[in-house]
Amino acid sequence: MSLENNNASNFIRTIITEDLQSGKHKEIITRFPPEPNGYLHVGHAKSILLNFGLAEDFGGKTNLRFDDTNPVKEDTEYVESIKEDVEWLGVKWDKLLFASDYFEEMYNRAVLLIKKGKAYVCDLTPEEAKEYRGTLTEPGKESPFRNRSVEENLELFERMRKGEFKDGEKVLRAKIDMSSPNMNMRDPIIYRIAHATHHNTGDKWCIYPMYDFAHPLEDAIEGITHSICTLEFEAHRPLYDWVVEECEMDAKPRQIEFARLNITNTVMSKRKLKQLVDERVVDGWDDPRMPTISGMRRRGFTPEAIRNFCREIGVAKSDSVVDSQMLDFFLREDLQPKAPLAMAVLKPLKLVITNYPEGQSEILEIENNAKDETKGTRMVPFSRELYIEQDDFMEVPAHKYFRLFPGNEVRLKGAYFVKCTDVIKDENGNVTEVHCTYDPETKSGSGFTGRKVKATIHWVDAKTALPAQFRLFEPLILDDAPENEGKHFLEQINPHSMEILEGFIEDVAFKDAKALDKFQLVRNGFFCVDPKYTTPEKFCFNRIVALKSSFKPAK
Repeated sequence: MSLENNNASNFIRTIITEDLQSGKHKEIITRFPPEPNGYLHVGHAKSILLNFGLAEDFGGKTNLRFDDTNPVKEDTEYVESIKEDVEWLGVKWDKLLFASDYFEEMYNRAVLLIKKGKAYVCDLTPEEAKEYRGTLTEPGKESPFRNRSVEENLELFERMRKGEFKDGEKVLRAKIDMSSPNMNMRDPIIYRIAHATHHNTGDKWCIYPMYDFAHPLEDAIEGITHSICTLEFEAHRPLYDWVVEECEMDAKPRQIEFARLNITNTVMSKRKLKQLVDERVVDGWDDPRMPTISGMRRRGFTPEAIRNFCREIGVAKSDSVVDSQMLDFFLREDLQPKAPLAMAVLKPLKLVITNYPEGQSEILEIENNAKDETKGTRMVPFSRELYIEQDDFMEVPAHKYFRLFPGNEVRLKGAYFVKCTDVIKDENGNVTEVHCTYDPETKSGSGFTGRKVKATIHWVDAKTALPAQFRLFEPLILDDAPENEGKHFLEQINPHSMEILEGFIEDVAFKDAKALDKFQLVRNGFFCVDPKYTTPEKFCFNRIVALKSSFKPAK
């Protein structure tokens, strides 16, 4: 489970090892703390596997904790989806917790800060507060409410809790340093008013702690030893430590930052992903084009491929962008030995074997996995009329085109040699049928050596084939660096990110297939049975990944 890359040092592992050896900690406790305001994406998978993997490697524990401090954006739907995603990745949490379980404790710690003169109720409007905050080059100005008495602050904070003020009318701010070069330390807001129903606590509260106040308290309450987060929280670390210290928490967690996962042609922002869903650019959070874990699962990704991918990219201190082809590579590596081989025609063209007896059919024995004989064989029907891929026929062949064209002979996979003798066209001149003759002496496995052909094409039996829909995907985002704020990401949407084709599949391989079953379709790639659009009348398949790529991970 560990994400340690054997080719590079893992600085987090080094820190943990030193802390254990020095006796600072006897047991390692980490946590994965998502906010339930959206579905998890592949970037979260890296964090999940890192937190759970490190704890497992050191014999420790990991909590799954929901940072549910913003009732306006959070929902039970997201809680349930996150639990499902974490379990699907193959990890097990020690405790399932909610930040909202600690609201009373957080309130009491805020009262402690007020009593110590370290927090005050502020009446500045958001616009005024922004003006008072200063800039990166200029210090901020102190709020005119900064020097309220302890007694007045306690009274106002209690009235905030009782619901006597409107949203935004007052906030509780930490009293730190308005001239600090770190903007996060310039009297940050630690409580705000929000008259909203909370998914876990209902209407019990109308004031809610801010993330920067709640998160360190949650970690300390749970005894988290190493609070592992992404680099954007590095500047928040002084505030994290301040909250733990000034709130007089017994446990002293250590925040450690690592580089977030960025992948080419992939948006890694829950806010942006939610926008895609809300504006119906995609078919829900589990759209197979989405980088959400639920979307990847529906498309046909395996947890093993994601784990191997995350292990390969390792853990770093600086941000970088990973080529999406690397993830495709690990998908193929994982699917190749697992996915049974089958035949499907995505763009069908009828092929008629004119010298094959009408009404006759036979059963051919064909391998289930091209690279693993232990996967056995299946018995596939074969008769006079078949479907082949449109791309496997050209009336006027291009240079070095060796597949079917008038006068040329090819092998039908697992069957016979056939030679094109004629074509049938519609009134618009489009080829609707290809007529061939076959040589019964050339049956696969017969030992025939009389002549050779330069191409083998796949097929399905027209009499027994099942209709099926195929969904082929390209990157949803055209830009290699979609997180570039200089361009609105909706302008980068690929209008051709999904192609829907109507074709046929062989009956034998698929008659018992169920949702999310995976197959290697000869020459077309790895496909998964879509759980949303498959019906008793017709299968729907998502292409997980194409068969070939020149990409190879660095050694």
